[in-house]
Amino acid sequence: MNFDLTPEQDMIRRTIKEFADEVVSPGALERDNTREFPLEIFKQLGEMGMMGLPFPEEYGGSGADTISFAIVTEELSRACGSTGITYSAHISLGGAPLHLFGTKEQKEKFLVPLCRGESLGAFGLTEPNAGSDAGGTRTTAIEDKGEYRINGNKCFITNASYAKHIALTAITGEKDGRKEISAIIVPADSPGLSILCNYDKMGLNASNTTELILENVRVPTHYLLGKKGEGFKQFLITLDGGRIGIGAMAVGIAQAAFESALRYAKERKQFGTSISSFQAIQFKLADMAMKIELARNMVYKAAWLKDQGRPFTKEASMCKLYASEICTEVANQAIQIHGGYGYMKDYHVERYLRDGKLTEIGEGTSEIQRMVIARQIGC
Repeated sequence: MNFDLTPEQDMIRRTIKEFADEVVSPGALERDNTREFPLEIFKQLGEMGMMGLPFPEEYGGSGADTISFAIVTEELSRACGSTGITYSAHISLGGAPLHLFGTKEQKEKFLVPLCRGESLGAFGLTEPNAGSDAGGTRTTAIEDKGEYRINGNKCFITNASYAKHIALTAITGEKDGRKEISAIIVPADSPGLSILCNYDKMGLNASNTTELILENVRVPTHYLLGKKGEGFKQFLITLDGGRIGIGAMAVGIAQAAFESALRYAKERKQFGTSISSFQAIQFKLADMAMKIELARNMVYKAAWLKDQGRPFTKEASMCKLYASEICTEVANQAIQIHGGYGYMKDYHVERYLRDGKLTEIGEGTSEIQRMVIARQIGC
């Protein structure tokens, strides 16, 4: 076994860490307060070749691997959770379905702008009555004269306000008494499509979370993504990869919380000495460091399996479940170490707790991950 990063992965890590520290981190607190989307940051990431990182060079990507994607997501999330989730969703939910299931023509038309950073990627799956039960989709796409006429509602959709197109799931028919769910690419400027950004969120305030309302939206039938009736299967495959991104995001936020707590513990003096000399604080920090390292290793293992073309569903769920739960735990302990200052926004750690909580919910709740793992181990 070799735990060393390749020269390419290490170069990406050093490059993105420097960018995260110098460009992303300084404005994170202000963006959290003002809810300003970090558009300029993503323009720069596009210029750096990061927006198409794991996709083929023929479509404007960089041809990197999933571990590199995890590294970039972790470092961006360490600096700013909102930036991290935006990037992760852009790659794993916006770009990946096009790469995995799109035709050559669809990739040239829709994937290339994503890789160049000209558009952010978005994927419309969740509905008001179809969250964990994604099979409860109610959005419909009726075939009519060479077009799909789409009606329905999607919620909690990341990046849609800054996307030129959105791949979404809809019912295209019925087979053997069951819904036939397909994936369809919908241009964001389609008549009848409304993109609303009215959510008042607990955290990740600088990320874009939207509601989609589709009223007789018409798109050509050749905008069908993948095979008709396989949208449900396709989004399960998509989510497997997306969970690696959420795991990496959780690791990044946890790392930021740990670094803040360690730095504060060394500086803060009580009873004539720094609190880092107290065993109670040392044990908290030791547990935090250990759990972050375990989570990171699990994320990298899932990414490595994916890159090897091997089954990784179980490992993706494990890394997402473990990393997300230790993220909120580590952030909570970081607040405790800071004491009263941890409750204040200026010290950032309360933001890590607010931002990290989403990782236990998005792309499959912790409860869903346990169900996936149970199935994978033969329960």
